[in-house]
Order: sequence, then C-alpha cells, then structure tokens
Amino acid sequence: MKKILITDGMDINAVNNLMEMGYDVEQRFYDEEELKEKIKNIDVIVVRSATKIRENIIDEAAKTGRLKLIIRGGVGLDNIDVEYARNRGIVVRNTPFASANAVAELVLCEMLVLARNVKIANLKLGEGIWDKKNLKGSEINGKTLGLVGFGNIARALADKAHKLGMDIIYTDIVRCEEKEDIFKFATFEEILKNADYITVHTPLTADTKYMFNENCFDMMKDTAFFINCARGGIVEENDLLRAIDAGSIAGAALDCFENEPLPLRELITNPKVTVTPHIGASTEEAQARIAEEIVTIIEDYFQINNVVGGVM
Repeated sequence: MKKILITDGMDINAVNNLMEMGYDVEQRFYDEEELKEKIKNIDVIVVRSATKIRENIIDEAAKTGRLKLIIRGGVGLDNIDVEYARNRGIVVRNTPFASANAVAELVLCEMLVLARNVKIANLKLGEGIWDKKNLKGSEINGKTLGLVGFGNIARALADKAHKLGMDIIYTDIVRCEEKEDIFKFATFEEILKNADYITVHTPLTADTKYMFNENCFDMMKDTAFFINCARGGIVEENDLLRAIDAGSIAGAALDCFENEPLPLRELITNPKVTVTPHIGASTEEAQARIAEEIVTIIEDYFQINNVVGGVM
C-alpha cells in the first residue's frame, strides 16, 4: 500500500477519497528533524507553505528511494528545492489553477480597500473619531492596473478589473497575444511610471528577490498603490516603508511578507498599509479545488506507473 503524508492540512473530503482508493494517508506536521526520518518511509508528501523540503530532507528520502512524488498544494514552489529533487528522480508538482480566482479576488478586494481608505476609516472609528470629511477616496474605474507577471492569477484579476472599467497593462516573459486588444504589454519601467495600481504575480527566485526596491518606488506615481499577494521576498520591505512614509507612493496592501509569521512590525501597523496573513488561497472553494487537483495528480501518477488504487 502506498503511503501519503499530508503535512499542512487538506480538505477532508479529498483525504477520504484517497483512503477509499486504497492509499494509506497520514495527516501530521513534522518538524525538520522528525521529517528527516519520516520522509524515508513514504511514497508521496503533500505540503503547503509551512513545510520546507530542502536538500537535507531530500537527501534523507534518497537513502531509501521510496519517495516518488512531492506535491505543493498551491502555486509557489519556493519552499521546495525543485531541481535538486528532480535530479534525485523525485517528481515535483503544484496546483497552479485551483487558487487563481481566490487570489485574484483578494487582490481586487485590497485595491478597493486602498481606494476608499477603508483601513484608515476603521482605525479612526475605533478611536471614536468620525472623520468623514478627510476620508474622500477614489474610484478604480478609469484607473490603470499594472501587473508584473501575467500567469493564471494575473489574468483572472485582469479580466475582473477590466470589467470594472480599468485599463490593463502587464509585463511578462510571454506576451498575451490572444487579448492584445484589451491587455497591453509594457516594460517593467513603463508599468512603474504609468500604473495607478501595481500588483505582483511572479515567483520568488534569485532574479526576483527584492525586485521592488527604493528605485522602483521612486519611479511610481505618488498617487499609486502597491499590492503584493505573491511572495514577501520580492519586496524590499524597508524601502517600501520609507516610500510610504515619504509620500513617494500612496499606500500598499500586503498578503505576504519576507519574515512569516512575524513580519516587520512598523510595516503592518502603518495606517497606509493594509495587511492580511497570507490568506490569498484561503477560501473554502479554492481549498476544495486544490485538494481535488492533488487527488488527481496522485492517482494519475500511480496509474501511469502501473499502480492501481494505491496497491501494487
């Protein structure tokens, strides 16, 4: 019987489906030292962001050669040493489509919160201050949305924002030729200089580490907003904080941080910064879709390798 370890939780219906298919499923988080031992005796590991699969863990798995499949329930793979695992003969997969709508909706939500000064209004009302006259916001209709990276999430967001009357510009290594009439390709610098809202949709890599820094924020409009629901390390957070405090940009919304779960205190308490604790994919619907996709990945893998129902 093939053994599956789910370390960071998964939809219970999908877990039950796997067990009904004949897989031995364990749901439990292991710290690094415990995981080094556990990894030797499982066939599949399913993780989210809490569990890190680094070279030392992969080396332990290679001692028995039993681990065949690592699945990241989500889009980003920065918590897995992907190439190292693949070089060891371990397949690495993620679920790039299942959470796209959920994340896109959160980004749109953050844009509206920034546009209408919702956080500042909440803070003032909580202090007993009725400051209606100083809380005049703006509308996103007619504004320019700049997307850095144009994958599944960004395209879902672009569709929604366009329907709300926004102009869409984007940059990516691949152009979106099928919708060039409504989504306009631009350089990174053009987005920084022209967008009213800039959102990030790139993975965290050596090339994207701190790609948003002091120079970038200096190029943005002083009325522009910055939104990051991708990965924290893409942004130099101290530079962002200085830009907001100096009035170089109007504000920011962040769902991810370089240091999770203890982000920079000065950033998360700034009244011009809206923050959430990495909840982009945290909807009931998205989690169900992610789990369904994971079940499909597992079943397809073992069927291809002549294993039916988890049993050789």
